[in-house]
Amino acid sequence: MSAAISPADAAGAASHARAALAVNRRTGTDRGLAYDFTCPSPDSYPFQWAWDSSYHAIALSRTDPARAAAEIDTLLHGVASDGFLPHMLLWQENLRSRATEDFRIALWNGWTSITLAPPVLARAVERVHEASGDPAWLASALPGATAFFDWLHLHRAEPDGLLTIHQPDESGLDSSSKYDQALGIAETPTAEISPRWHQAMRNLLERYAPGRRPDSAPAGADAFRWVDVLFNTVYADGLAALSRLLTAVRPGDPAAAVYAERSRQVAEALVARCWDDEEGVFWDIDLRTGEQQKVRTVSSLFPILLDAVPDRLAQRVIDEHLLNPGRFWLTHPVPSVAADEPTFDPHFETGAIFRGSSWVNLNWYLHGGLRSRGRYESARELACRTVRMTARSGMRECYDPLTGAGQGATSFGWSSLVLDLMAAEDMTAQARA
Repeated sequence: MSAAISPADAAGAASHARAALAVNRRTGTDRGLAYDFTCPSPDSYPFQWAWDSSYHAIALSRTDPARAAAEIDTLLHGVASDGFLPHMLLWQENLRSRATEDFRIALWNGWTSITLAPPVLARAVERVHEASGDPAWLASALPGATAFFDWLHLHRAEPDGLLTIHQPDESGLDSSSKYDQALGIAETPTAEISPRWHQAMRNLLERYAPGRRPDSAPAGADAFRWVDVLFNTVYADGLAALSRLLTAVRPGDPAAAVYAERSRQVAEALVARCWDDEEGVFWDIDLRTGEQQKVRTVSSLFPILLDAVPDRLAQRVIDEHLLNPGRFWLTHPVPSVAADEPTFDPHFETGAIFRGSSWVNLNWYLHGGLRSRGRYESARELACRTVRMTARSGMRECYDPLTGAGQGATSFGWSSLVLDLMAAEDMTAQARA
């Protein structure tokens, strides 16, 4: 019998999600611009983050399409004239000094961060347009979205199309243990992980030359430069979304074919450079050495999303890793680090994120990947477990993959993606019926 989301869990998760989206809303005016966005968490993260807002817009598209569009519009205010979209938009002037101290960021143009985030934007634009059906809104959103993806291609792409990141938190995965070796904190005792990671990040930021710009890289031959599998998968997925949107809005526009080709190139480069046929998984690459970094994290699973990744490889990732109960298919999947890795931290004992906890945004992407590979029952099971987890623990930043207990920040916005998971499963059930 296939899994089913219980009515009680669905109601509980939806209630928590709607409450967080309401409490986290921020509106106002700054620098002559009106803003309307959802902060990740009122207490811990009161600003606007690019990939968080993209997830918030996707969740809002299920409850309030007009507000979802406003979320994207506010984010697009941050797109610079050259197309750069920062990770953080610091609308609240009185909180900017706190941001630079708490999150180790350098300001750009006085009010945004100088770093990137995974480019979820295109998928969010596509989903909001599906919900609203407003061609005028889409026409207004596409220039900023395409400019950002063009900036990524121009300033961060390797010759084969893969993008590089210049510090770990550009991947969105911050203190993931896959970066420990590069940051010089491998084999650090549990209690010292968080402070040593923060110090390593400060040391890394000091490697930038004066006059740093968004397209600057840390100075020196041994500076951090990295090909991140998750970041590149999200990028390739976004390129495909842009191609679909342009085809729908402007049939015959040559840009649609350009983005589709870039998406294919990135997928093929992931296979060529990051795939390990012996292990049946994808690895990040430390560009200082050119070597694959063989730490089994959730990033290793992400290319199942991409159509251009051969199905044979995707099915191996799913069967040998994602659905393996000794690695990722735990009671409350999907942990950000595999359970058989020495650095697996399910109970948040390190105080550092993405070292073993489960995250709703990562589950949301992998749910789509499972469905795209015809693994509907597993996708439904993942959705059920995610909904159950959020119904019982509320909207938390992340969750214990063994107990389902909430961890990190409270009233965490992107966990409201459970609304989209439930809607997707309802649609799947109706279509199959």
